[in-house]
Amino acid sequence: MEHPGTLVLIMALAVLAPLLGYATGRWLSVPVVIFEIVLGILVGPDVLGWAHHDQVIDTLSDLGLSMLIFLAGYEIRFAEVRGSTLRRAGGAWILSFAAGLGVALLLSGADLAKSLVIGTALTSTALGAVLPILRDSGRLEGRFGSVVMAFGAVGEFGPIVAMALLFSGRSPGAASVVLAAFAAITVGAVFWAMRPRPPWFARIIAMTLHSSGQFAVRFVMLLLAGMLGLAHVFGLDTLLGAFAAGMLTRLVLQGAVPERSGEILGRIEAIGFGFLVPFFYIVTGIDFDLAALLDGGRPLLLLPVFLLLFLLVRGVPAYLLAPHDLTGRAPRSALALFASTCLPLVVAITAIGLDERVIGAGEAAALVAAAMVSVLTFPLLAFRLLGRGGGRRGAGGAQPRGGERGGVVRAPAS
Repeated sequence: MEHPGTLVLIMALAVLAPLLGYATGRWLSVPVVIFEIVLGILVGPDVLGWAHHDQVIDTLSDLGLSMLIFLAGYEIRFAEVRGSTLRRAGGAWILSFAAGLGVALLLSGADLAKSLVIGTALTSTALGAVLPILRDSGRLEGRFGSVVMAFGAVGEFGPIVAMALLFSGRSPGAASVVLAAFAAITVGAVFWAMRPRPPWFARIIAMTLHSSGQFAVRFVMLLLAGMLGLAHVFGLDTLLGAFAAGMLTRLVLQGAVPERSGEILGRIEAIGFGFLVPFFYIVTGIDFDLAALLDGGRPLLLLPVFLLLFLLVRGVPAYLLAPHDLTGRAPRSALALFASTCLPLVVAITAIGLDERVIGAGEAAALVAAAMVSVLTFPLLAFRLLGRGGGRRGAGGAQPRGGERGGVVRAPAS
């Protein structure tokens, strides 16, 4: 390890972030991720210059992003998101992709390569950030939560598939064949996951769950590593493997040990939200090109433009194609705001664009900054709308309550 001090610094910031969230919670509910990114910017090269990269830091950050997408995939409840809701979510994303590509072509002067990067980034949803916020607020259960889950899942999965098809360096035909082969293997794994597990499987999980064996946790990590490796072998983005691993893990655990799946998930979340995910967000802040955002004026002007485009490109189709039983403007508008909330995939897509020298540092910084603002503002606005709508079960479930599980940390009222 070249920079052990940076590792210690990142972990110190990971501890500081929820403390700051707790301290500001009585005035404003701020997602912890915002503090993590801002603290990363603060210690990064453009401000204090305390943090430095090395291979260990980069690897842990990549694992953090994979874990975030894995946990998003795990949250997908197939019984609740299938059918017309899923079809509407898919239709909304296709409209978003067409609109995003069209707008990006206008912004880039018909530069197709740049338009694909910007257009795909405009269609993403930060399901891994939205679901913990909804869960902490008590709104994940019920019809509204399942609709957000469906639209968010497609908003996460659609851009990942688009990245695999468009940014792999292969021709579209070859990329489609490779993606189809990966999908076929994944479908086979799904059928395997849905088969009844032998009795010894549940027994060894129960025997080792409170011991150093931790068979269930090790098995889940094997599934994640296996799907990441499979995606790498096929030359696809590893995030596709992480998302598939999350879905497979839910099927396996719900089928084999439904009574212990929540406890096992809690342990996986402890690894994710307790270590790897904040690592990714803090390194995102360290890598954030603040100088490029503030240089020359144009990137700073693009920030509100991209923020508005997230709403128009992603939010409007979600509003228009929301299920009919999501009645009233408040829940439909809240769905649009949650669907427009983005960040992790914007970071990943802009990183690809920078590596391929397709987009400039200023445009990438403006996209990431706009995504950061979306995480800070859109969920807060959505909760205001839902609160104004009366908090009906069909419109959003329970009223917001305090929580600390991966999303917003609130201080108790004084």
